[in-house]
Amino acid sequence: MADAAVEFLLENLKQLLLYHAHLILDSKTQVENLENDLRLFKAFLKDSTKKRKKDETLRELVRQIRDVVYEAEDVIDAFVTQAAEIKSKSYFKKIFFTPAKLLTVAKDVETIGAKVKNIYGKNKIDFASLNIDGGVADDKIPDEKKDPSVRQENIVGLEDETDTIIKYLTEESKQLDVISIIGMPGLGKTTLAGKIFRDQRIQFEFPTRIWVYVSQEFRKRDVFLSILSNFTRITDDMYLKSDQDITKLLRMNLERGKYFIVMDDVWTAAAWEELQDAFPKANNMGKILITSRNEEVAFQANRDREPHKLRLLSSEESWLLLRLEVFGNPECPSELEALGKLIVEQCGRLPLAIVVIGGTLVKKASSGDTGARKNAWKKVSESVNTYLNDDQDKRMEKIIALSYDKLPYYLRSCFLYLGMFPEDFKIPVRKLTLMWIAEGFILQKPGISLEETAEDYLEDLIGRNLVMVEEVNPDGKIKTCRIHDMLREFCKNEAENTKENFFQEMKRSSGGNFEPSVSQVVNFRRLCIHSNVTSFISKKPFGPRVRSFLCFSKEDITLLPENISCIPAAFKLLRVLEGKSFKFTKFPSDITNLVHLRYLVLSSNFKILPDSIAKLWNIQTLIVDTTSRTLDIKADIWKMIQLRHVKVNASTTLLKTSKTKEGEKLQTLGTISHQSCTEDFFDRARGLKRLGIRGRIDALLDAKGMEKLVNLDKLKLVNDAFPLPPSEGRLPSLPQPYKFPPKLRSITLSATFLDWSHMPTLGMLDTLEVLKLKDNAFDGRYWEAAEGGFRHLEILHVERTNLVVWVAAGHHFPRLRCLVLRNCEKLEAIPVGLADSLQKLDLKRVSKSASESARRIEKVKESKQGTETSKRNQFKLYIAPGDE
Repeated sequence: MADAAVEFLLENLKQLLLYHAHLILDSKTQVENLENDLRLFKAFLKDSTKKRKKDETLRELVRQIRDVVYEAEDVIDAFVTQAAEIKSKSYFKKIFFTPAKLLTVAKDVETIGAKVKNIYGKNKIDFASLNIDGGVADDKIPDEKKDPSVRQENIVGLEDETDTIIKYLTEESKQLDVISIIGMPGLGKTTLAGKIFRDQRIQFEFPTRIWVYVSQEFRKRDVFLSILSNFTRITDDMYLKSDQDITKLLRMNLERGKYFIVMDDVWTAAAWEELQDAFPKANNMGKILITSRNEEVAFQANRDREPHKLRLLSSEESWLLLRLEVFGNPECPSELEALGKLIVEQCGRLPLAIVVIGGTLVKKASSGDTGARKNAWKKVSESVNTYLNDDQDKRMEKIIALSYDKLPYYLRSCFLYLGMFPEDFKIPVRKLTLMWIAEGFILQKPGISLEETAEDYLEDLIGRNLVMVEEVNPDGKIKTCRIHDMLREFCKNEAENTKENFFQEMKRSSGGNFEPSVSQVVNFRRLCIHSNVTSFISKKPFGPRVRSFLCFSKEDITLLPENISCIPAAFKLLRVLEGKSFKFTKFPSDITNLVHLRYLVLSSNFKILPDSIAKLWNIQTLIVDTTSRTLDIKADIWKMIQLRHVKVNASTTLLKTSKTKEGEKLQTLGTISHQSCTEDFFDRARGLKRLGIRGRIDALLDAKGMEKLVNLDKLKLVNDAFPLPPSEGRLPSLPQPYKFPPKLRSITLSATFLDWSHMPTLGMLDTLEVLKLKDNAFDGRYWEAAEGGFRHLEILHVERTNLVVWVAAGHHFPRLRCLVLRNCEKLEAIPVGLADSLQKLDLKRVSKSASESARRIEKVKESKQGTETSKRNQFKLYIAPGDE
């Protein structure tokens, strides 16, 4: 991790010297000298990337560099924190801070500089001859932005296994039937369950199909609420119900009717014992499919049925899987065939091992000449061969390590970071990429934003089969991703290893103590904790080196008044604080002393964000989740020069200040109140790419300046007439097309109650590709599409409307490829003419007649596409359970 640490500290020093040199006047020279030393380090690390894999001396040198960089970072940041605190204190308190303290910190920086020079001398490396801006070909970040490509999941074999389990699921039983798939990690239990879940025979048999992740650490109420969400809308009141009430409610919904539930990754028999109360045994039309590593789970769930033990792939299936992973089809160059077959046998015919190795080989498949490719495959085969005598678990672990070792240096930190999220967690891609940026893992490239580069990194990891795509947005961008349990375990082990000290997960043992102990927190650089959070915080941990604190707990956590200051006091050098899981009962004023924060998520009930938040001069991402309908930000966000993304779930009022050229980095702002949308606001917000507005949207009809948002890509307008009912805020019309931002690609309208006759206004926006109409954005029973509009619209999402008749043909939406309909129960039919361009139709809670029209569209598409259409371009129809 030395490479990322050096890059980050260099950027940190650059910003410090540029904007806050007044804080380090007494040690500015030492800091500048250290900056020069770090540039040489950067050159050495890039130049030695390949050599250090085989040279222990170089690896030891890299560890020394990393340790020195970490030490430098700690000293400088502690100094800056101390100086910032003193600067904010009153005159009378300042007199207690003597120059001796500044000199002490300056000497610490000087000592680190001496250590750097000592490493130079000991190893006698000619740093001057290194290319400071150069790099190694394999590790060089591509300059061109490539189109995102989500890898298709390749499911090979398992036809016999699939047929066997579907036979169990479709046969009659006397009571609730539970079938279990048992097998070792990486064998493909979840893949097989997914194949069964999507099988047409199952879709036909079960109108209600539900998938829920259980995992090692779970809360019964979360599992039950996840299942309940398929039967009813989960309201805030429901979250307040007791576990017993939620269990009872779920039982009522499952007592009758035909349903199929997949419970993925149940770890123990005790876990099933805890969950089974909600499933009425008397309903013999219910079927549950469990996946587990533990055979005891299967016996506990159903003593009358033997568990289905998943087999390894056959040699032929293994070889086919590798070809699909590497080449995307069953073809393989003849010169690579023998080596490929040898590799899959060395993988023990374990699907996950083959997929991971396939991710390593995919970049070698098309690079270089025939001889070079064959040599690359031979090296991989020889590497895997050394693990043949290990058992399957150890072999899998070493194969993952082999893939990890072949990652470019700039991807390693990003990959290990995934281990900080809970097991089976759906990781929001936007959150992940912004965290990577805050951590300093993303390198700035000319002409490309940090956010775009971070997305490239993720796509690279997906292409290498180290990350799985979970959900994809209608526009094709990845919404959430996951990491396989074994890969997560590898990340944790590698990160917690004493040589790396990348991050540490805090867990409480059965004895009630934390492992590792709370006293050891003093040694760690990043912490994650996903359970027993209140207990951990109440022990008042102290982590002077901790830079990141992530909490994705499923518990309901409200910090008591005496614990509100514990986190700022414990971790003064924090860069990343993911705190959505715990609620602050009042604004934690001490948090503004964390001047190194770059990413901050706060959960609260407060209505005001004080002006002191501006003291966080490094903040890049600020997310506030509040139970209040409104939030008043008292700080001038335009003067927070590093701020890139502000996201608040309440209607937010911004401070009115004089015009300034600052705030040019701000890209995301939402949701702000309509009162904040003044002409002055639009003048200074020209760099925005995403904007959300919540309030009386009709007040914006006469607003001046929205067209000045020349970089705006996404606009979300949420009409909120509170305390009046939503329909009272009905919009009489829309602004004229020339008043909209000129490059607008996506618009979301919510609760605007517009008449369908105003739809042509949106149709005249030339750049519009995505249109989302939610919560009665348009009102009326009849919509006839107008001529000549929506020339570039690709995605249309309509949710909660009283629309009955929709008249449209293909030429009204010439490029429409994705149509999403939600809660459109009155809509009689989907226009068949839209079939011309449609590639995806996604329906949930629509009428039976609308579902039938979707089936007709599917038949039209099938007749036109024929059998030679590529898998990527095939028409996809999804109708939610119960709508068919």
